[in-house]
Amino acid sequence: MLYVGDLSPGSTAEMRLRALEALGYRVTAVDSSSGRICASRQPLQYVAIKMRRPLDMAGVNRRILRDGPHADVLWIDKGVTIRPGTLRTLRRMTPGVRIIGYSPDDMLNANMSSHYFPQTLPLYDLYLTTKSYNVDELAALGCPRVVFTPNAYDPTTHRPLPDDSEEIEFSADVGFIGTFEPDRAGLIERLARAGVPVVIRGNDWQPLRRRNIPGVTFLSEAINDDYARALRSTRINLAFLRKSNRDLQTTRSIEIPACGGFMLAERTAEHRGLFEEGVEAEYFSGGDEMIAKVRHYLADEPARRAIARAGRQRCLHDDYSYAGRLREALAAAGEPVCDREDGRSRPCSASEPPR
Repeated sequence: MLYVGDLSPGSTAEMRLRALEALGYRVTAVDSSSGRICASRQPLQYVAIKMRRPLDMAGVNRRILRDGPHADVLWIDKGVTIRPGTLRTLRRMTPGVRIIGYSPDDMLNANMSSHYFPQTLPLYDLYLTTKSYNVDELAALGCPRVVFTPNAYDPTTHRPLPDDSEEIEFSADVGFIGTFEPDRAGLIERLARAGVPVVIRGNDWQPLRRRNIPGVTFLSEAINDDYARALRSTRINLAFLRKSNRDLQTTRSIEIPACGGFMLAERTAEHRGLFEEGVEAEYFSGGDEMIAKVRHYLADEPARRAIARAGRQRCLHDDYSYAGRLREALAAAGEPVCDREDGRSRPCSASEPPR
């Protein structure tokens, strides 16, 4: 497999790469990351992104044509810089190659996609999406096979880690990890003004910072082990959906329980299918219910701990790991997966349970 994805520290694409290796693929990796683009320092790249024509700063298209002919499978993780001409040329060079795509984002959201992406869809053999509503939408754009796969966690990253640092830098009663969005900021402000302090870790929170709201603390990003410690050491982890991404679940929906954290998430049918409400996670609809449940579980430590434990067990029992999710999705599509017992590739049966 030639694997193309953002392999920067803490990226979920790197976690999926490890999962595919665990499934038996021999993987050659191509890092598509270009770092955080700043308008003042990288004006050309910034303008190109805003025009939905991101520059291929990592030379991914060149690498695909150089190394792709030696691969059985080309895996493209959120390939917004991939040109359709690249995939057409690879098809001519290596007619038997299987091209598989994956995205954790809504690829019909203009801010998450590119001008090139829809043109590449007919050239994929299979596309995996964590957005259930994207299945029919991507198929309508010409993708031959689209399969929904729920979000997942990485067992080497997302596991219970206590805050064993001398300082209590990871401990909090209520916290949120993620990027600023107006609706998220509004709910956090309501919670803080109701007398419940909130710790935020993430990017682009300047609009809320400028409001100087008592009880809201802003800390630096946490990745890898620090991320796991922050989730485990926060008594109540808020899980907001990205409305612009039409989210019904997110990576945090699985990562919080997998780390042994208590999750209070926005209520959706998909969330309730992942974790039983009031048993393995808690949910809310609107600010009033959020505030009420935060107060309830801050005052009921045994119930909070029991739900956090049950959420972690659900992740393990139903195998919400990336390896489990990807094996199940590939099985549903009839894609070959290596059998670890004998080392040979075989087609998966759609009825075969994930390992």
